[in-house]
Amino acid sequence: MIKTFRGLLNNGAQERIRLQHIDGKTGYRIKKFEVMTKNPMSGTTEAVMKAYSISQSSIDAVVDFSEQTLLAVGIMLTTEAQDMKIFDNGIVNQDIFITYATQAGSDACNYYLELETISLDDVEATAVILKNFRNTNTVV
Repeated sequence: MIKTFRGLLNNGAQERIRLQHIDGKTGYRIKKFEVMTKNPMSGTTEAVMKAYSISQSSIDAVVDFSEQTLLAVGIMLTTEAQDMKIFDNGIVNQDIFITYATQAGSDACNYYLELETISLDDVEATAVILKNFRNTNTVV
């Protein structure tokens, strides 16, 4: 089964997509992550939207693939007519957080997220929960 979510974020904003289930036996894999500014014909736009497995304390346009909680990145550059999407093939069973940041202008940005629903057995559910717990409790 496919679940879809969409929304509009202002620059520097974050939105929580609630996915948690009581038993943790439902997992999700990102199948599609689309990005489009609110006014795509407005000229110069540099939009960076990111999906994370945990809430972010600061929102920025920096993309760092070494971030273990980064699930997906959508980038839109209207000056070069580019649209890039990169996402991890991992499975999550907890909430997803979408962030938006831009350095050129302050136009709001839309996102469309498609998730594949996956049934997890006890061992798989435990592994996904432990991975999320490890990533949220890393000592720096």
